[in-house]
Amino acid sequence: MMHAPNSSPVVFTNAHLVLQDEVVQGSLTSQEGLIQRIDQGQTSVPHAIDLEGDYLLPGLVEVHTDNFERHMMPRPKVRWDDAPAVLAHDAEIAAAGITTVLDALGVGEADPESVRGSEWNTVLACMSDFANRGVLRADHYLHVRCELPAPNTLELFEPFIGNDLVKMISVMDHTPGQRQWENIEQAWTYFSGKKGWSKEKFEERVALSKEVQARYAKPHRAYFTQYCQDHHITLASHDDTTVAHVEEAFAEGATVCEFPTTVVAAQASRARNMFNIMGGPNVVRGGSHSGNVSATELVKLGLVDILSSDYVPGSLISAMVRLTETTALSLPQAVALVSRNPAKSVGLHDRGTLEMGLRSDFIQVRMITLPDGRQQPVVRAVWRAGVRVV
Repeated sequence: MMHAPNSSPVVFTNAHLVLQDEVVQGSLTSQEGLIQRIDQGQTSVPHAIDLEGDYLLPGLVEVHTDNFERHMMPRPKVRWDDAPAVLAHDAEIAAAGITTVLDALGVGEADPESVRGSEWNTVLACMSDFANRGVLRADHYLHVRCELPAPNTLELFEPFIGNDLVKMISVMDHTPGQRQWENIEQAWTYFSGKKGWSKEKFEERVALSKEVQARYAKPHRAYFTQYCQDHHITLASHDDTTVAHVEEAFAEGATVCEFPTTVVAAQASRARNMFNIMGGPNVVRGGSHSGNVSATELVKLGLVDILSSDYVPGSLISAMVRLTETTALSLPQAVALVSRNPAKSVGLHDRGTLEMGLRSDFIQVRMITLPDGRQQPVVRAVWRAGVRVV
């Protein structure tokens, strides 16, 4: 059981504090779950926690991770029990330094044996129960990923209707031959490896995809864009490839552009003041697994606002440091991509920065040098609302 925030002050000292615009050696005081003081230099306060010169960063904020789906179905057609899946996902997220997470849950899939073709009722009930009991380490919200061409998308979305934890909805179209899967061979590699599809099944689904896209994509898109407007939920586009894709999403009220696949799409999004999200794995690997634009290239062009761990929770903090080595970003600028900016994109203005009055969500990080000379961040401790959870 997680404890309530400390009523008496807790002081951290001998830390490199990563503030919004600078890194300072100093001390930080937390009380009642909020940051009360930030001071330069060490403190002589008795019982202060000595961070031994490690970095103290704001807790990471993750707005798009498929990690929970992986725990729900660790192998094709192998469905795991809800409770251990939720707890294992939560533990992995927190250990990666993520204190606030939008669990990305996909709805809409023709295959009823897949995670996204199944109902989420019992999972949502389990997550709500665990949150109410105070046993989750991270602060969990929801990002519902809606597959527009799937016939069952609206039906599978029903358990999310009216759920206050839904902070983002993204509208997706993974029809092979466009957007993320413009390269059919890349699509085959993914669906055969990730979902265990045979070549015959893949070809059947490709043949069917155009038909269901024509029938369902447009009305489903209209439903979800209207739902976001009515419930004041952040709307995100997904895998935009062309200026027309961005223009369509922006006209519908989208404020986030998830994983633009080309430079021109990222430029179009930036011109409309949308948040551009790119993947941490893309940064760490040095390129997109789908053969699309490099996240590092977009960072160098000043076109990335948010990093997402996507399918590897640990990639978020690794990508943050990697960008300080491969681009002109300072550490505070890189940290903003994984804390302040994602929090802002979904209206969570009470976190994301080490600043007085904000939540005491922070992580202790030690930098170690690898044999090849690169820096690797090591998460040594995590606090959420002033309570140590890792």
